Amino acid sequence: MRNISKTFPGVKALSNVNLTIYPGEVHALMGENGAGKSTLMKTLSGAYQADPGGEIRIAGRPMKASGPIEAREAGVSIIYQELALAPNLTVAENIYLNREPRRGGFIDRAAMVAGSEGVLQRLGATFTPRTLVGSLSIAEQQMVEICRAVHAESKILVMDEPTTALSSRESEKLFAIVRQLRREGLAIIYISHRMAEVYELSDRVSVLRDGQYVGTILRSEMTPEVVVKMMVGRDLSSFYKKQTRFRPDKPPVLEVRNIGDGRRVRDVSFDLHPGEVLGLAGLVGAGRTEMARMLFGADPRTTGEIRIAGRPVQIRSPQDAIDVGLVYLTEDRKAEGVLLDMSAKDNINLMICSKDARAGVLDLGKAMQRCRDAIAAMKIRVAGPEITVGSLSGGNQQKCLLSRLLETRPMVLILDEPTRGVDIGAKSEIYRIIDDLAKGGAAVLVISSELAEVVGVSDRVIVMREGHLEGEVRDDDINQEAIIALATAAARTVASEEVDRSSAGGFDLGDQAAAGEVAVGHNPGASRPTRH
Repeated sequence: MRNISKTFPGVKALSNVNLTIYPGEVHALMGENGAGKSTLMKTLSGAYQADPGGEIRIAGRPMKASGPIEAREAGVSIIYQELALAPNLTVAENIYLNREPRRGGFIDRAAMVAGSEGVLQRLGATFTPRTLVGSLSIAEQQMVEICRAVHAESKILVMDEPTTALSSRESEKLFAIVRQLRREGLAIIYISHRMAEVYELSDRVSVLRDGQYVGTILRSEMTPEVVVKMMVGRDLSSFYKKQTRFRPDKPPVLEVRNIGDGRRVRDVSFDLHPGEVLGLAGLVGAGRTEMARMLFGADPRTTGEIRIAGRPVQIRSPQDAIDVGLVYLTEDRKAEGVLLDMSAKDNINLMICSKDARAGVLDLGKAMQRCRDAIAAMKIRVAGPEITVGSLSGGNQQKCLLSRLLETRPMVLILDEPTRGVDIGAKSEIYRIIDDLAKGGAAVLVISSELAEVVGVSDRVIVMREGHLEGEVRDDDINQEAIIALATAAARTVASEEVDRSSAGGFDLGDQAAAGEVAVGHNPGASRPTRH
């Protein structure tokens, strides 16, 4: 791709971008949301037409694609983050979609089944050509997309955030397929925000910033510091602003005592002080989100007591929580948070608009001003208050959701995976917001599966395991090794001299970390964490 530019009304999305991919290469394409990655790939796939003056060559020949069908015939296949399959059709019918073999004027379904079996076996699929796609898991549906590209004898396969909806084990299976396809000579363009998987898979990395090509580096040259500086134009060291740890000098604003639901969460107790950022870590399935939803009244609890500002409170619904000054940022913003078809103004004002109403009539002028103030304070990149939230990047959607919560003037904020699915630049902005909230006196509970994030933003960290609170780390002991030791019960195993290692079989820290989607940091000088 040479000198590719793309202009939309009022926006220059791409400016003279160059990209070169070789056969048998996994080439990572990185950049913040809005950097132009998707626009560049849609131009390659024929969904967009580039501005005059650019050129795309495949195998040395100019590609003249007026649409996706011509691009596919030229050897380009793209797997979008939102899979493009027909769930009411079989696997074979999806693989042959728009290329169906015919016999006597009718679709030859037997030929489709026979022709699909080879590629399914080649990629290790556990389902059959006759399986209905709607009955498959997300990971299996993704494999159908890959099988379709391989069956069409594509030369270039573009994968856009392929692991977003996958578990760790499903991601590992995907990585194995990617490596197999690389060995077979396919050129793979891999788009991801996850640095670890880019480093694991890619041969080279190209970076876009603000619609412009920044550069390409080899994997041997790749470090988080180098990639981040290419992506956002500043050093990684500027991400975590926290200089000193919080020291409690006031009574706790949130006191949780022995709460549980009798199934997923048992006997959890902790305190949270004004101006404190408390990290909550643990493997996926440890009960972190379940506990947070009980605090917010989204799920029922059967035991325990909650105190806000020293007073016992009865929280039976989310409205009860909001009324006493506790709000919750869900981990799934698209399903349970933002309203994608509504404007930024309506999303930001959703929880507060009724308080402006007079005689049942909304004060639209006040709502508009509140939205403009939030956009400025949160640095939300949006063309205007009336733009639909669904058209914004993940980071800007998250800022709109945070703004909605902050308009209630809460004392306690529970932020569940606050940077999930957002780019590196937006993560930095969210970290700044968290730090500013704490400095303003709010009490913040941050739940995250990214250990570097937990360590970077937290004044103190509590760790859950299998539904209960396993322990706490604080001060100079806050490091990844101490947290993962509690999350996997390593501290308990090391401390106990009565464990029969031969019968118990021990545990594999690597497997535990993979299953829980947490990174394990190495810190030989770490102190032993505190256990409850």
